[in-house]
Amino acid sequence: MLIPCIDLQEGQAVQLVHGRRRELAIADVMSLLLKFKKYKWLHVIDLDAAIGKGNNSELARKLCEEAAQRYAMKVRVGGGIRTVSRAEEITKWGAHQVIVGSAAFEESKINAPFLRRLRTRVGRPAIVVALDTAKGHVVTKGWRESLRIRAEQVMEQLEPFCAAFLCTDVDREGTMRGANREWFERLRSATSHPIIAAGGIKAQREIDALERMGIDAAVGMALYKYRLQ
Repeated sequence: MLIPCIDLQEGQAVQLVHGRRRELAIADVMSLLLKFKKYKWLHVIDLDAAIGKGNNSELARKLCEEAAQRYAMKVRVGGGIRTVSRAEEITKWGAHQVIVGSAAFEESKINAPFLRRLRTRVGRPAIVVALDTAKGHVVTKGWRESLRIRAEQVMEQLEPFCAAFLCTDVDREGTMRGANREWFERLRSATSHPIIAAGGIKAQREIDALERMGIDAAVGMALYKYRLQ
């Protein structure tokens, strides 16, 4: 299944290469809902909140509400969700799931106390853990900080706290170089939980290959550049 992504930065929908260099920006963010209306799920990621430099909360909330009410889409929201109260707030917008990354870890270990509180307050079905990886290691804080762990090493420990994993190959993010199938195969064998793959995906055949592995595909750049329809 293909899942379109709307990444928010400074009030615009953007696509970045490796999470740093801006490749494109769209000012009319709400118009993207019409473009993506045929899809079952939508990802909304607040990049400013992820790096701790402001947020796009009002815009993200409007996207959640309109996607659900007008287009019957389910929305996952991520970016800067570092407290339980923030996660609760976002679920009240109508988001079906919240994506937590940085807060799930503390000094290269699982932040179990936080995850337990989160599970209690919003429920395990509403939690997706982001395992974003650069050069083989999990990265957090808007992909600025590298941890001493690999995604496949911590999946089993994280399973009791979440419904799925969002796994982004930061080394290929925004490049349209193609998905790192070998990496996703390793992740698939490390957990029975649903996996959403992101990073470098550029063609329908890759999405089909991931689907055969039981993995969904979160896609940004290839959709915005009309490689996929």
